[in-house]
Amino acid sequence: MNWLWALVVGLVLGVLARAILPGKQHIPLWLTVIFGMLGGLLGNAVSGWAGVADTSGIDWIRHVLQLAGAVLIVALGAPLWASIRGKRGTREQGRRTA
Repeated sequence: MNWLWALVVGLVLGVLARAILPGKQHIPLWLTVIFGMLGGLLGNAVSGWAGVADTSGIDWIRHVLQLAGAVLIVALGAPLWASIRGKRGTREQGRRTA
């Protein structure tokens, strides 16, 4: 059940991160989920290092750090994905014309 929860949280974090970032991110949904899950892990790690991972009640600081991690990973990963996809498309076009 933990893997299902990780997928749901990753999807929510990834979609929220894409909504927060300006402009359009040209990444597929599956990559959005992965970026969201990575952002959640990053946020959990930072909250543990800061000593705010476990509090009484709702862990708002941890959730904000998870969202910030997802925003950071989507902001870094979307241009990287676009450059990888762009280079692959250029190579294929070059082969067709040659």
